[in-house]
Amino acid sequence: MADNAEEDALRVALAQQYRYVGSLGLNELASGNLSCRLGADAMLISPGGATPESMQPESAVKVTLDGAWAGERKPSSEWRMHAAIYQQHAAAGAVVHTHSDYCVAVASHNQPLPGFHYLVGSFGGNDVPCVSYATFGTDELARNAANALTDRTACLLGNHGMICRGDDLASAVEAAHRLEIMCRQYVLARQLGEPDVLNDAQWKDFFERARAAGYL
Repeated sequence: MADNAEEDALRVALAQQYRYVGSLGLNELASGNLSCRLGADAMLISPGGATPESMQPESAVKVTLDGAWAGERKPSSEWRMHAAIYQQHAAAGAVVHTHSDYCVAVASHNQPLPGFHYLVGSFGGNDVPCVSYATFGTDELARNAANALTDRTACLLGNHGMICRGDDLASAVEAAHRLEIMCRQYVLARQLGEPDVLNDAQWKDFFERARAAGYL
């Protein structure tokens, strides 16, 4: 179990990163949510209805991975999705879910982000998958997202948005930002027609070089 000093530090980081995500325009009003792992069996997650302006360290809700919580603030309605990712992926230290514009644009077509640019590979493969639509806050959505992140660090959520995992809050937020950039560039590229995608040999070379350089 995390000690009080660790929990206090994570609360500060969560509030800071939540506001930063808002400043990037990745989440507006009270959309999206952030969380970080707390010890072996719990997490801190942004509360339902939080905005960048209202989010403070004390706003974060401590929730066990099986859904127990206490206090006046309710956890985000998407706590199940975050909990499922922590349960299935030991490497996940933080999770970021956004409704960012270009991720939503691509996810609304229920299609993966294809490997049109080598930086798509930064999420672990030659595309970023898109899981089928499921109602927010449900076990179905949680299972879909957690399964999609088995071989990737991010996925699109059909007719919804995106979610990603990282070693810590900063890396997860960076991944969410990068995916929004990649989706924006893909939407721009589509204005000239369907862009080319990297072939298997090019992906092999990319992953070899990226791993050798410590990028992955």
